[in-house]
Amino acid sequence: MKQVYLTEPYMRELESRVVGYGPNGGILLEKTIFYPTSGGQPNDLGTLSWNGQRALVSDVRKSGLDGIEIILDKNSSLPREGDVVHQEIDWDRRFTHMKIHTSLHLLSVVIPLPVTGGSISTLKGRLDFDMPDPLENKEMIEEQLNNLINQALPVSYEWISSEELAQKPEMVKTMSVKPPMGSGRVRLVRIGSSAESVDLQPCGGTHVRSTSEIGKIRLGKIEKKGRNNRRVNLFVD
Repeated sequence: MKQVYLTEPYMRELESRVVGYGPNGGILLEKTIFYPTSGGQPNDLGTLSWNGQRALVSDVRKSGLDGIEIILDKNSSLPREGDVVHQEIDWDRRFTHMKIHTSLHLLSVVIPLPVTGGSISTLKGRLDFDMPDPLENKEMIEEQLNNLINQALPVSYEWISSEELAQKPEMVKTMSVKPPMGSGRVRLVRIGSSAESVDLQPCGGTHVRSTSEIGKIRLGKIEKKGRNNRRVNLFVD
């Protein structure tokens, strides 16, 4: 299955053919724009249309090495294998996830500590850090974060082999979530130009084209979650 969202996160609609069915009662397509829950980012929602029928997408999950299973509302019928379906994602939900996800990459820049966890929702994002001591100046961190956003830094993608990544372990900031490596190659997300990168790390999530699209970020509570762990919450205004 071709995962179109990896290279075209702004694509909102796409037609593709049903090639099979997944273990959770969903369908498998030749190519999809629907992002599955993974890496702390929740799945896309939206609709599928085919042969005069229309159904809500209730869940999207990874299936096998590179398959994506699209699960429809429980009251919906399923298209038949070989049917061409029209996919349409809930764009507002997707774009919010994109803005928050890119913001979390920048947060890992202004707080240069190992990341122990993270998650994204349509309301906020958060990263957990290996941070024994509390932040001395939350307002300064928030200012640094917004300054990076206001620089309108480009966001781009490139690919390396799993072997190359294994030789550069410093690129992996997350201690709890491993980058997707099963296909033999790994996508890198770069913030900034190749000559002046602000951040470069493996990631399979969706991101904005430019940090200028994020808008203003506000830091929320910083919570102590264990002896050496602190959680930093952020909101997109």
